[in-house]
Amino acid sequence: MNLTLYTLLLRLVLPLVVLRLLWRSLKAPAYRRRIAERLVRDTPPAAPAPVWVHAVSVGEVQAAQPLIKHLLTRDPPLKVLVTTTTPTGAARVQELFGDRVTHRYTPYDLPEVVGRLLDRVRPRLLIVMETEIWPNTLAQCAARGIAVVLANARLSARSAKGYARLAGLTRVTLRRFDLIAAQGEADARRFQDLGADPQRVRVTGSIKFDLRPPASLQDQSEVMRRIWGGDRPVWVAASTHEGEDELMLTAHRRLCSRVPTALLVLVPRHPERFDRVAGLVTRAGFQLVRRSTRAPCTPQTGVFLGDSMGELPVFLAAADAAFIGGSLVRTGGHNPLEAAAVGVPVATGPYVFNFAAITELLVAENAAVQVASAEALADLMTQWLTNAALRTRVGERGRLVVERNRGALGRLIELIEEQLTSANGQ
Repeated sequence: MNLTLYTLLLRLVLPLVVLRLLWRSLKAPAYRRRIAERLVRDTPPAAPAPVWVHAVSVGEVQAAQPLIKHLLTRDPPLKVLVTTTTPTGAARVQELFGDRVTHRYTPYDLPEVVGRLLDRVRPRLLIVMETEIWPNTLAQCAARGIAVVLANARLSARSAKGYARLAGLTRVTLRRFDLIAAQGEADARRFQDLGADPQRVRVTGSIKFDLRPPASLQDQSEVMRRIWGGDRPVWVAASTHEGEDELMLTAHRRLCSRVPTALLVLVPRHPERFDRVAGLVTRAGFQLVRRSTRAPCTPQTGVFLGDSMGELPVFLAAADAAFIGGSLVRTGGHNPLEAAAVGVPVATGPYVFNFAAITELLVAENAAVQVASAEALADLMTQWLTNAALRTRVGERGRLVVERNRGALGRLIELIEEQLTSANGQ
């Protein structure tokens, strides 16, 4: 496939993409708001900004947070446009930065749409977080002499196979990146095998190791523990997906047969699923408290539903143990480092291809455990919640792994500053 055919196919499916957006908005109304931004028909238009940072959703925004802070506070500071694909990502940008950055939804990858955004914003540099590879966006940037960096880049073996099916288009597109800052050697090798210029691929490590908990997190976690009920053993199921919540409830029922006072903090990944998951909990026979009600748990509460935005770091810091979702279903898992960084022992399922290197490192250091079923998860949580010394050892190993692997942010910032210097010299 070449760029012309890709663009034609995208034009044909764009009405379906918009319809899907409207369909999703039936459960999450935020999806139908600001649709004009995705076509760059918004009024007033985005203001000029020398740096455009693209982060798909909450996870990528979290990862980009220290990088964006650097851009806003460097000397001289830079104006930054941040784009996200999801409303949850947009909400997280607002929470973290308010009006210090400009936020827009990601433009659809058509030449005239992306071109309108570039003509309005006139960036010198586009920083794309992790694995977003959009052919027309890169082509339009190249035509305007805009440098493009793929930051904190990761590419699983599974994703690489998908890109390999479009070998010609993938090769041309990857060659348009001025820099690919890969998380690990395996990621770098996959990008190069797909056609990226080896001279433009650097291994910097994952900047997710550089996320530091805010100073207020300890106080916030102590308040949360009081809401949950003081000394109760608590485990968090973080960022769960469709089909996974039932497994968490099965594991919790098995756990409660051994540890009757245990509390499950269940945090679905997508807000549009909050009500459905609440229904699953009550139908499973557990007494439920929803975070959105601001009510405290009672001794009879079996499940606390984390139906709020931006509080997962607090839930993790307050918990005794954590399961990282998207990994007992074939989603690919989510970032386990938020839990590890605060000394909380981590469990995952077998499907962790989105964070394979990080998970492998934690498992190798006995700082995380992979389980293959709800029953195995319940058995593991029973061990951790009934043995404070064991879970402290596992959690401390995780915290040390995070400490030892910090430094990727500094390496990435140095490379981005080089790109900015080059862009200024054009």
